[in-house]
Amino acid sequence: MNELDISFEDAPWEMLLNDLRPGAKVSAANLLVLLEDEGEDAVEDAFLTMETRNLELDVSDLPRVKAAGEATARLLQEMEMSKTGIAADQLEPNDPLRLYLEEVAATPAFGDEQVLAREAAGGDFRAQEQLTNLGLSRVLELARTFTGYGIFLLDLIQEGSLGLWKAVSGYTGGAYSQQRDHWIRFYMAKAVALQARANGVGQKARQGMEDYRQVDERLLSELGRNPTLEEIAWQMHISQEEAESLRKMVDDARLMAQMKQPEEPEEKEQDQAVEDTAAFQSRARILDLLSGLDEKQARLLTLRFGLEGKPPLTPEETGKRLGLSAQEVVRQEAEALAKLRRKQAD
Repeated sequence: MNELDISFEDAPWEMLLNDLRPGAKVSAANLLVLLEDEGEDAVEDAFLTMETRNLELDVSDLPRVKAAGEATARLLQEMEMSKTGIAADQLEPNDPLRLYLEEVAATPAFGDEQVLAREAAGGDFRAQEQLTNLGLSRVLELARTFTGYGIFLLDLIQEGSLGLWKAVSGYTGGAYSQQRDHWIRFYMAKAVALQARANGVGQKARQGMEDYRQVDERLLSELGRNPTLEEIAWQMHISQEEAESLRKMVDDARLMAQMKQPEEPEEKEQDQAVEDTAAFQSRARILDLLSGLDEKQARLLTLRFGLEGKPPLTPEETGKRLGLSAQEVVRQEAEALAKLRRKQAD
């Protein structure tokens, strides 16, 4: 079985993260696949890179964990609590989570966060304390969205509190509430991703991608057309939702690999005749998808991803070439990539 080619000259995770604009979302499942064979130092470096570049970690494509043993009842209870709100009276009197919730409820929290953030940035420790107290309720609120991945709420809250302090202590300007939520979510998402890595999700996701690619190519050969998602799911004995998640991961890997591949010298063009058939079909699909974009969208992606063999440009550099603002470049890039994925799904 031919393996899906998602390798690069440099470390795959570095290529992925370093090419993303600040604020971009990173699929946790894709990242874990790229980090599967890496050591703990590389994993730590990857998350540090994400912190430095202010990237968001999206864990929505990670599988929900079905706990076993004594942890099962507790995790299920916390998931149910999260649907309606985490209330102390839903827990036993001596429950550690209840004691924490009661402590937070009794902590004085007042003031304008934006004003306090500016004062904290100037070294006002009282403002930092007030800002932290105000943020604890937000930590609890955001923790609800990360239940179901096999991590207890208290652990999520602890990680989120680290993110809160990162926002409080590192604030230098801008909308504080946005930065606060970003760091709280990032630290919780990181904990979820590391738990998933410990559970072997990266290896399982890679195998799922390989199985999806193999079934996709077999059905393409048998049917003489691109198979539907339903047909692939049926052949793999999985749900359409699971197939859709694998499809997106495979598409992202193919797009990333093809868009980063430099143009080959003219004298090497004859080598295409002996290229692996599956890789050729993947490349042909990408070119077909790009042909479905209008001229400006195609030009924008060409500049952003370096499709002409030149280094990829930043949103600001691309905007100067096309007469757009950096924000417009980011928006149109997202629309164009979404259009590519929709067309491939058809």
